[in-house]
Amino acid sequence: MKIKAFFFFAVISISPCFAQTDHAQIAKILNQFIVGTQYNYPDSIAMAFHPGTRMFLYNGTDSAYFMTSEEYAALYGRRAPGTLNNRPSKIIGIEIVRDVAYAKLEIDIPSFGNRYHDLLLLKKILGQWKIVGKATSAGPIPKAPEAFTPNPAKEVVLAGLNKPWSMAFISENDVLIAEKDGSLLRVNLETKERKAISGLPKDVARAVEIDTAKFEKGIFPNSLHGKTLSANAGWFQVLLDPSFDQNNYVYISYAAENKARASTTKVIRGKLIGNELKEVETLFVAEPYVHGLYHYGGGMIFGKDGKLYITIGERNFFEYMNPEVPVAQDVKDKRGKVIRINSDGSIPKDNPDFGSDAVQGLYTIGIRASQGLTIHPETGDIWFSEHGTNQGDELNILKPSANYGWPNVTTGSYRTDYQPKAIPEATFTDPLYSWDHTVAPTGLTFYLGSEFPLWKGNLIVPGLSKGSLWRMVVDGDKIISAEELFINSRVRLRKAVVSPAGQLYLLSDEEDGKLIRVFNGKR
Repeated sequence: MKIKAFFFFAVISISPCFAQTDHAQIAKILNQFIVGTQYNYPDSIAMAFHPGTRMFLYNGTDSAYFMTSEEYAALYGRRAPGTLNNRPSKIIGIEIVRDVAYAKLEIDIPSFGNRYHDLLLLKKILGQWKIVGKATSAGPIPKAPEAFTPNPAKEVVLAGLNKPWSMAFISENDVLIAEKDGSLLRVNLETKERKAISGLPKDVARAVEIDTAKFEKGIFPNSLHGKTLSANAGWFQVLLDPSFDQNNYVYISYAAENKARASTTKVIRGKLIGNELKEVETLFVAEPYVHGLYHYGGGMIFGKDGKLYITIGERNFFEYMNPEVPVAQDVKDKRGKVIRINSDGSIPKDNPDFGSDAVQGLYTIGIRASQGLTIHPETGDIWFSEHGTNQGDELNILKPSANYGWPNVTTGSYRTDYQPKAIPEATFTDPLYSWDHTVAPTGLTFYLGSEFPLWKGNLIVPGLSKGSLWRMVVDGDKIISAEELFINSRVRLRKAVVSPAGQLYLLSDEEDGKLIRVFNGKR
């Protein structure tokens, strides 16, 4: 008897400690509601609500579809009590402000393919918490991580392109493709119809028969004597004006030649009317015209500032062709630089100051041969690829006034025993990333599509050497991993580009060039 009495008084003395908190009471009401919907107990559902509560349900439209809590509970009376519904549910948040609370539930209904979120308003009435409002939203059920694991595959969308160099989307299926050794094409990706654009300049540099005896040693490698080829010359970048829908301006970079068949990098723009380029005007010419068919650069991009950035190669095949002050280091020479101009060819007033003798439009120096430019989707920084000689391929972020070092600094080696003369007080910018083998990186892009969710924000870098394609995980201004794709089906690649709808395309650098779509074989 004494033991029973002691137990009774002990329970009485500690019972206040077991009083439920508001959070626990709310969780109990929510779980009562969840169990009612999962096992078809309409009374449990109705008891969780204040009588007559209006709830707004998801109906896939922008209209307001509502019913009372009693009507909603009755929906679960159509099956025998205790029958399990396949709708995994959980509480993912509770917030309490005095006698009012907000809760969020997550419910998956696989038969509908949707994940629903219930936003619930609760009120403490006469000491008891009740749901007094409910609104529901829905979206597709996210796939499990293993379902997102990419399985990249390739399909040829177009063939028969003449060494395609770049591509610009007027719309998802209406594109411009610049063929290095061909023309500028307007292509319908649905019908595969292609039309050559008329009105292009006539001074594009074409293939020449090489007689090394006619030129200074090093202009052409001796191994090319007697061969006819265009090497790096031809049409390069095709680029739409940021306001193309209003002004129809198209920008083209290319290798232009004079009557002596010396050549240089040139940038023009014109208005695309139908399939004709009209009102063509020259924006920039990288004089001097020199012989040789290498390292023109020709990459272009509009920055977030609305300015046009152009890469100009240093043009030397062998390093020893440089004068005492290498052309890429000489601010009085346009070669081996990145140029920044306004869309009409004028010079921005906020360009870096390289001195009174510097060429107009100079933005950075120390560039050997850069073709690819792309914009980081979050930071707005311009990233660019650069070709080395033996190794020395790099990725960099474009900075005003920066000196990227060529030919005085390289992560690779030279083709000859060249030793550049030191440049006093020069400060060189280290590459963001470099390879330990030759890649010849070209037209890179950031991936923003939905086909490969785990690739979002990754950098896609194609290469000419051995036909490599790289996926790089980027964290701010750092590359934290690099993966080579398609190692068993390599093809020389000139350009990677993402369409307005997020499709990833590649251009292969071949006489029978191809437009290739990369898709997820798991989908």
